[in-house]
Amino acid sequence: MKFLLVFDFDHTIIDENSDTWIVKCAPGKKLPSELRNSYRPGHWTDYMGRVLAYLGDSGVREEEMRRTMVAIPFTAGMADLLAFIGENKGLLDCIIISDSNTVFIDWILEAAGFRKVFDKVFTNPAAFTSTGYLTVQNCHAHHCAKCPKNLCKRKVLEEFLDKKLEQGASYTQIVYIGDGGNDLCPVTFLKKGDIAMPRQGYPLEKKISQLSQDLSPVACAVLVWSSGAEIMSYLKLLLKE
Repeated sequence: MKFLLVFDFDHTIIDENSDTWIVKCAPGKKLPSELRNSYRPGHWTDYMGRVLAYLGDSGVREEEMRRTMVAIPFTAGMADLLAFIGENKGLLDCIIISDSNTVFIDWILEAAGFRKVFDKVFTNPAAFTSTGYLTVQNCHAHHCAKCPKNLCKRKVLEEFLDKKLEQGASYTQIVYIGDGGNDLCPVTFLKKGDIAMPRQGYPLEKKISQLSQDLSPVACAVLVWSSGAEIMSYLKLLLKE
């Protein structure tokens, strides 16, 4: 009897987008218009590489970035939820699949004392160069036409579950907690008995609703949330069963 919790990060665990928050480190807290306008849909990680290079060129270094990132607020009720999960790790496995990067997520979780809550973090790898520039790479390669080129969250989840099966482990239920459009692909992979928890008023909720209107609803149950307290209430019920 073990449950798997899968979390998105931006606008789910934290109440902001970590990639756009880092712009607070830029001169005048904004990017030059030609850099802002260089983004192409589906190529966000390439764009963030250019943003981080600009910050490096502007003299922004690791300590300032870290100070800025750990100031990001957690979503309402999320700190209590993560503490609850930490107290119930015997029954709950917990992973993050995110389009942020390893450095930002590690800083934020470490500063708040939540790093040990998560068994694995799947995101775009980032590292500092010897000259102090932060660089970021694509999470992986995939062939999913629905997802941005750097990350298909469904593929990550499938591979994680396959690896667990090889180790002789499977889950009673998967609970997927997210907010964004790129969370729809893994949600469509969930089965009857699993549960998708989209954040109220965010793109994932709207996309799941649209699928139902198109008569191709997701197989799993759907429970909308607006604070971590609602997710915790559900988990408490789950652990009592």
